Amino acid sequence: MAARDEILAKLRAAAAPAVELPDLSRFAPVTYPDLRERFAKSVIEVGGRCVFVAGSLQDELAKIPEFANARRSVSLVPGVEGNVDLTAVSDPHELNDIDFCVVPAEFGVAENGACWITDHGRANRAVCFLTQHLAIVVRDLVHNLHQAYERIQMPGRGFAMFLSGPSKTADIEQALVIGAHGARSCTVLVTS
Repeated sequence: MAARDEILAKLRAAAAPAVELPDLSRFAPVTYPDLRERFAKSVIEVGGRCVFVAGSLQDELAKIPEFANARRSVSLVPGVEGNVDLTAVSDPHELNDIDFCVVPAEFGVAENGACWITDHGRANRAVCFLTQHLAIVVRDLVHNLHQAYERIQMPGRGFAMFLSGPSKTADIEQALVIGAHGARSCTVLVTS
């Protein structure tokens, strides 16, 4: 027997026995009296901005200084203008200077401000992470992650993600740093 096979056999023999999963039915998922208000509060708590869109989405975006001042912008939302065509980009490195990106979300989660994003640029999904500023357009909201996981199909998409607020880390000298690994700002636009 080879050393590799011997090690793997010992690991399999030392595996812990299977344990029945606990009954979680006694933990009722949280719901909120005002879903939109709680969602907005959660987005703010994670460092983002939340805007309820009453009129035109393009007009609401124009009020965001980072969008108005963007030299290079990408939009994956129909009706929102961007000046970079992702289908013409063959190398994600060409996206290193994107100032603003607008992506749609299938729904948002009031419990934590996370948005479920599946339309993220397809082959050029790096745009969501390389952009300086990100806007997420969401229409539907759910109360909690229990409801969120009921809505998504796993596996269903090649790549999908929950995104909650701008990039942040707090592991450097225990100080919160916004924009450390990605977008420096995140605005969630809730449409009706």
